[in-house]
This record gives sequence, structure tokens and C-alpha cells, in this order.
Amino acid sequence: MTDTTAAPPGAVAPDPPAKAPVRRLWAYARQHLRLLVIGGVLSFAGGLVGLVQPLIAMDVIDTLAADGSLTRPLLYLGAVVIVGGALSALGPYFMQIAGQDVVLTVRKQLIGRLVRLQVAEVDRLKPGDLVSRLSSDTNLLRTVASTTVIGGVTDAFMLLGGVALMAWLDIALFGTTMAMVVLVAVTMVFIMPRIQNATLDSQKSLGDMGSLLERIFSAFRTVKASGAENHEIARLESAATIARDKGVKASFWEALAGVAAFMPVNIAFLMVLGVGGARVASGAMDVGTLIGFLLLLFYMMGPIGGLVASLSQLQTGLAAIHRVEEVANLDSEEPQEAPDAAGETTRGGPAQVVFEDVTFRYAEDLPLVHHGVTFASSGRGLTALVGPSGAGKTTVFSLIERFYPVTTGSVLVDGVDVRDWPLEELRGLIGYVEQDAPVLDGTLRENLVMAAPDASDADLDEVVATARLTELVGKLPEGLDSRIGYRGTTLSGGERQRVAIARALLRKPRLLLLDEATSQLDAANEAALKQVMLDAAERTNVLVVAHRLSTVTSADQIVVFDTGVVRAVGTHAELVATDELYRDLAASQLLTAA
Repeated sequence: MTDTTAAPPGAVAPDPPAKAPVRRLWAYARQHLRLLVIGGVLSFAGGLVGLVQPLIAMDVIDTLAADGSLTRPLLYLGAVVIVGGALSALGPYFMQIAGQDVVLTVRKQLIGRLVRLQVAEVDRLKPGDLVSRLSSDTNLLRTVASTTVIGGVTDAFMLLGGVALMAWLDIALFGTTMAMVVLVAVTMVFIMPRIQNATLDSQKSLGDMGSLLERIFSAFRTVKASGAENHEIARLESAATIARDKGVKASFWEALAGVAAFMPVNIAFLMVLGVGGARVASGAMDVGTLIGFLLLLFYMMGPIGGLVASLSQLQTGLAAIHRVEEVANLDSEEPQEAPDAAGETTRGGPAQVVFEDVTFRYAEDLPLVHHGVTFASSGRGLTALVGPSGAGKTTVFSLIERFYPVTTGSVLVDGVDVRDWPLEELRGLIGYVEQDAPVLDGTLRENLVMAAPDASDADLDEVVATARLTELVGKLPEGLDSRIGYRGTTLSGGERQRVAIARALLRKPRLLLLDEATSQLDAANEAALKQVMLDAAERTNVLVVAHRLSTVTSADQIVVFDTGVVRAVGTHAELVATDELYRDLAASQLLTAA
């Protein structure tokens, strides 16, 4: 029986507003400011050296006109080219190192945030989109946080320097080029916001495509067994087409920015050539100055192109930061300091659990799952939760673990409201076996020690034997260190369930929560693990969502749920005699004892 009513909703809430992207970009970049400054200074020096080349070229032309020796100007020109090339190579190298460091910093922060997200946030979001934010979105920051900002500043200074030299060489031709600069600036103001919006849409569509692919792989066998490959392929191809269209739109605006930058330069070149040629012919200007001016104009194409590319990449980076910051603004579980009350109740014995008039709903616009649930599991022993599907049994465990906050009322563990417990301490005393007994990709050992990383080999051997995993370990090629595949696909359902039980027992919990813990076991293993459960109940507090009559009849206390309320509490014999719903469940829905 599955608790369908208690399933988390799939409704997606609106995304919270992100912080100012430019401010966040600076916050990321300043942590690696030393490398960025070194790279920027070297790049700037390389640009300055490049700016000298047209002046040396003018000297070469003047020397030729005067029939002088070219040795000195050519040596200068060669030295400038070599030094400029070296500086231009070292600068970007240091900035790329800084860029990789920025990406690492952002990813570490994002990883910590993603793993600590509240369960409710993960329930409403798309895992594939979250993966996209961690991978592709953060990678977009690499260039932006390094070469884009500093490279853009360098190009801006080089552009200003070139403009100043043009004004010094010839004020008339300078006026021609200024019209070009103004035209480029006006065009960029119009285009740049559209690049950011288009990039944001493109990255979102990539996240949607990743979510669809993750959806397929999460139920891969079901897709194949249902013959749904063509349907799922069509959906994925549609998402890929949308992603392509969004990417083309972003590329269009970037290409338009490039054309808008270089077209005025080419027009200015023709105008300078015409006006300058006329001035040379009239004697108002010598040919060396014209050639030097044209070389400067050609030189400025580099800074202009770099500045436009930097602005385009900046818009891309700001879109990526916006998506990263959306995750940073999601509700997460922050570490807490232990209050005195919780510290006083911590002990080695069984943990007490009390529900006091608890109401709960997953969201404000959704119906209540619990309507005033009250019961107590006062310590050592086995408490079974039974009731029809959708009665809210599994939700009890989610509230104890504080996966969700109660709407009203209180859930107490050892007399302290779970909201006042530090999460790490609260969950540290609980062993939890979920209904679907998830197993993670990795080795069997990694799965077992996930909740108890300091467990000894002796502890491992004990739980392996207790959970009836000895035969499984023996047939695996590398024993406990064998890989068990994505979601434990190399294991049977019963084996995965036993792994989950062993993982919970290895923690030596003071409170053990078992949700349909033996549903996929054969009769022999079910009987053995039922005895394990009963043995654990002699040492600790065990709560089990029960679906087998054999489990229920062994319970010290049975709590009967019906449509989100506790209908009755008692032993099997008492409830059979006094409660009609329980009597019907025992006779029909609950399986007979093996």
C-alpha cells in the first residue's frame, strides 16, 4: 500500500529574485584579485607596446623618405613585436588561471547550497536544471570573471589611447573617427541587454533539456518496458530544438554586435582614406602621418572587437550569475548551534517521539495531509503505523526528520520540538529506511557507511550478517568494494532493501524509522528481518509503517491512521475488538502472516 496522499506536490513556485549580478560577479572575482591584477597588468602592458607599433612604422617611413638607415627603427619594431607578443600571451594565461579558480569557488558554494536545499525545494525543482546550473552556467563564468572584465577594461584604455594619438596626429581625421566611436557606443547600448536576455533563455532551455534526460534515465527500464522510447525521444528532440532556437537567437544578437562594431570602423577607414588622401594631395598633411593614422585605425579594430566581445560575454556571464543566484536564494538547511534543552536530553537510550495536535500541508494552496495528529511512542519497543493508502503515515516520518515543517502543532523528540533541534544532531540519532530503499551509485561499502563513515570493519561485518547480505557480498567480485551501478541496478529489489536496512542499523540509531521495510523480501528473508526489527525494538524505539499482518501483531503499539487523523491506538487484540477500520484492514488489506 502506498501513501499517495502524502506524496510531495509537483507544483513549481515562482523563482525568487536574484541579487544584483554585477555585484555578485565582483564578489566572486575579488577572491582571486591578485592573479587577475597580474594578468591584467601584463595584458595592459602588451596593449601599450602594441600601441607604439604604428609610431615606429611612421619612423620607418620617415627614415625611408630621408634615405636614412633602417637598422635602428627595424630593431625597435622587432623588439616591440616580440615583447608585445610575450606580454599578450602571459596576461591571458594568468587570467585564465584566475577564471578557473573563480569557477571552482562558485561551484563549491553552489554544491554546498544544492546538497543543503530543503526537501520541499528539491521536490518542486527539476534535477536536470540544477545540474545544468552547476556545470554549464558556472563554466560561463570562467571567461567572464577573468578575461572579460579586465580584458574589457584594457581594451577600453587602448581605445582611448588610440583616440588620443589620432587627435595628436590630425584633428580633422580624428573628427571622422569620433563619429564612428559614438555610433558603436549607441548601438551597443541597444544590443547588449538583448544578448543577456537571449542567453538567459538559452541556458534555461538547456536546463529543461537536461531535466527531461534525467527524467528518462531515472525510470529507464519503465520507459523501455512501456515501449515509450519514441515518445520520450520526441519530447527530448523537441526540447533540443527549442534549445537550438534559443541558442541561435543569442548568437544572432552577438553576431549583430560584431557587425555593429566593425561596420563603422570600415566606413571610417574609407572616409579617412578619402579625406586623408585629399589632404596629402593638397599638402596639408604628409603621407607618413596618413599611414600612421591608418595603422592606428587598423590597430583600434582589435580593442574595439575585444571590447564588444567583452560586453557580449559580460551579458552571458550576468545571465549565468542570475541562474546561479536563484539557487543561492532557495531555502536551505543551515547548520545550527545546539540549544541547551536539546543538549540536556541527549543520551544513549531510546528516543521518545510525541505528536501533539499536528496539522500539515505541503503548500498553502494544497489540502491538509494531517488534521490534528496526536500520538506518542514513548521509548523502547515497536510502534506500527497502519491505515488506508493516503492516510498520512509516511508523512509522519518526514515530519520527524524535519524534511518539512509542521503547519501547526508540535513534533517532540525527547521532549524537545524538532524545530529546536540542530538538524545534524536530530538526524544523527535516527536511522531511516525509505519506502523505495534508494541505493546510490558507488560501491556497496560506500552505500553502507554513508550514514556512519567511522564504522569499523567489525561493525560492517555485523550489519552485513544481520541484514542477510553475507551471500550477496560473497558473490560480488570485489566483495564490499564492488560497484553496484546507478541506483543499485545490479541488485534485486530485496537486496536494495536489505542494503538500506543495514545502512540504518550501522548508525546504531536511538530511533529507527522503517517505511514498508520488508515489502520486497521473500518469506525467509522477511521472517529474518522481522526478527532483526524485533531485536532492535528491544534496544531502541522503532516506528514502522506496516503492511504485513505479521509485523502488526508483533507491535507493542499500533497507531491507526485514517484520512490524516489518528483513529485509534492499541494492541492488535484491542483494535480487532474495538475498531472496525482496523478489523477490516487486518482481514483484507494487511497480508496474512507467513
